[in-house]
Amino acid sequence: MNCKQFLLLTIVLCSCQIGGNQEDTGSSDSSLSQIRDPFKIYNLMGEELSPIQVSEEARVVYDSNLRIAKRNFEANPDSLELIIWYGRRLAYLGKYLEAIEAYTQGLQKFPTSHKLRRHRGHRYITTRQLDKAVDDFEMAAFYSVNAENAIEPDGLPNRINQPLSNDKFNIWYHYGLAHYLNGRFDKAISAYRKCMEFSDNNDLLTATSYWLFMTYKKIGNAELADELLKPISNDMKIIENDAYLDLLLLFKGEKSAENLIQKAFPENGNIDPTLGYGIGNWYQQRGNTEKANEIFLKILDSPSWASFGYIAAEAELTTAFPVPIS
Repeated sequence: MNCKQFLLLTIVLCSCQIGGNQEDTGSSDSSLSQIRDPFKIYNLMGEELSPIQVSEEARVVYDSNLRIAKRNFEANPDSLELIIWYGRRLAYLGKYLEAIEAYTQGLQKFPTSHKLRRHRGHRYITTRQLDKAVDDFEMAAFYSVNAENAIEPDGLPNRINQPLSNDKFNIWYHYGLAHYLNGRFDKAISAYRKCMEFSDNNDLLTATSYWLFMTYKKIGNAELADELLKPISNDMKIIENDAYLDLLLLFKGEKSAENLIQKAFPENGNIDPTLGYGIGNWYQQRGNTEKANEIFLKILDSPSWASFGYIAAEAELTTAFPVPIS
């Protein structure tokens, strides 16, 4: 049985469970950790993922950056910032397990570092170790309570070369996502509502609003979901998160699903899992689960399996996520 056949069977089986108990059942990764090669990465279906694809042009830059980061770290292995940068540079090349190991070794020296736990938690999400991610973000949130909230430097600069996110935003944003992917929507809502306190520009606001909107819809709270759309407009200046703005405008009725599908799945271009996942949910929210699942399956044709939209599509196809109520 190939991947697509497996997923189609899963969709049928999961659809039979929709009427059952849906309260914080979660999709714990603990049962998936059996009989696995610890040096490989697996999707939520338990299948091995291919090495991440990086263009040759980007690889030259990333390799150079990694060599510099490694050299700096080896020269000063007790520097928290250099440990973090070494892990980040590993991750940009798809060396996610090595990045996790770098952060883990760093935590032996800095066990109360909320920054190390934030970054390791992110890569636990990437590698589908969702329970471990939740644990890291829970500890990161605890240790960051009395810490100064600082702008987080970008490893992959945006088009204006200006970092937009901050430490506490990144903790709560990824904490919410880890719960969402596990189907623990009440906990995801709590995390995203906290994240709103640190969403201090349009890019962060649209990102948090999008996932919070999706989570409210999952539990059937359309009223609170729609409240989030009121301040969203096409006039917002966005640097990075254009896809989230497009999707919020779609949910608001100011964008066309058909046009966004062409943007998400161009005939001769790269699939955009972020846009695709949101569009799939738009159809799902309107009762067209067949079209939604078709889109979720199509997302898995993308090589961008580290994308949150890709992982969320896996979750839709392999767990009994409730069908959102409009």
